[in-house]
Amino acid sequence: MVRRIDVTGAGGVRLAAWEFADPPKGDPGAGATERAPGVLLLHGLMGRASHWASTARWLGERHRAVALDQRGHGQSTKPPESQYTREAYVEDAEAALEELELAPAVLVGHAMGALTAWQLAAKRPDLVSGLVICDMRASALGSASQREWEHWFKSWPVPFATLADVRKWFGEDDPWVERPNPSRGEFYAEVMAEYADGWRPVFEHEQMLKSREAWVYDAHWEELAQVRCPTLVVRGLDGELGRAEAQEMVRVLPDGQYAEVVDAGHLVHYDQPAAWRAAVEPFLDGVLR
Repeated sequence: MVRRIDVTGAGGVRLAAWEFADPPKGDPGAGATERAPGVLLLHGLMGRASHWASTARWLGERHRAVALDQRGHGQSTKPPESQYTREAYVEDAEAALEELELAPAVLVGHAMGALTAWQLAAKRPDLVSGLVICDMRASALGSASQREWEHWFKSWPVPFATLADVRKWFGEDDPWVERPNPSRGEFYAEVMAEYADGWRPVFEHEQMLKSREAWVYDAHWEELAQVRCPTLVVRGLDGELGRAEAQEMVRVLPDGQYAEVVDAGHLVHYDQPAAWRAAVEPFLDGVLR
């Protein structure tokens, strides 16, 4: 079962939330008010809710897991560039928790979604019972990173003639790919839509660059230190979050834990879904009792 639920985010922006499994049935003897613990899954920049489908399905065995297409992504509304602030992303996730009655919930975030998650946990601790941060740095990346991304976006050979071309370019031909990576090709194939002239991304490059500014130019250690709930920091061994910074993030967190997934890059949950589950599930079992 795949079910879409519309959510109204900050400024009235329409957001698409998705369930990829039927919520588990509660214990008949526990009373009508007993509900499965809630989990909100937040994708990274350029991602979409469907990237969490595998995770959502195994979570759905015992929890109510909902994945959100964040503003500008997936099937959610794409407002003007001025509306891609950190505050807007956080308020969207806050609205999703409240409107879907998930709270207090565990937030599982990848990259940009992880930053949104820990900012919300710092802002509204009453809504968040636990947190999983996947491959997101707390340090500012620096202006050179933004220039590199601008050049990278310009290098995309859009429109792509077929989805096979999408998979090949992002999995093999992209200059940023060090060795063939089929899962990366599949990841980007999921964020393409067919137009009259071929396949193009469902998001606007300019809006993605605007979204990045918050962690390109600003660090987020202070907000991380304000997170009070149990938090797991996960990195792919070949990802963008280095081990030293990940372990410092764990030290800064009042209740932090650390895990890493070997043979995984930045797309940890997508590269190695079985190893990702093995790293994350014990933590979630402890939080979502």
